[in-house]
Amino acid sequence: MPKPLGFKDFLTVDYTETGDGQLAYNAKRRKRDDGEGPYEALTVQQRMAKSRQMKKMKAKIALGRKRAERKVASVDVLKKRAAKQARNFFAKKITKGQDKSDLGLARRTDIEKRLDKMKPKIDKLARKMLPKIRKKEIEKKKGGGSGN
Repeated sequence: MPKPLGFKDFLTVDYTETGDGQLAYNAKRRKRDDGEGPYEALTVQQRMAKSRQMKKMKAKIALGRKRAERKVASVDVLKKRAAKQARNFFAKKITKGQDKSDLGLARRTDIEKRLDKMKPKIDKLARKMLPKIRKKEIEKKKGGGSGN
């Protein structure tokens, strides 16, 4: 039996009447979007469009990367790194050590769907990996690691 609805379930938030122009702009952009969330698989056309978009921004991205190299990574960045490494670990397990770039688009999409179902396992492994990743980052900034 589903949980009974409360008062807050019927509230709607309208960011456009807050007086904050940026919030209104962001809300309008979200509404205008094609409804595709950040975690849904891209179609071929969307992938091509994203490719063109990233090519335009490559100089900005490179500049940001250089700036980020000089700073010590924040806890959020370290958590993202840990999650990515954990996800790659499980992907390697699924593909039996095969590189993801060697796989076809359909196979990669299938693997991504399987990994999405394994999210609790991935999160658990990421939490375990976090101290090692933090230690590695500190070592790298001290100059003790083998950096490029």
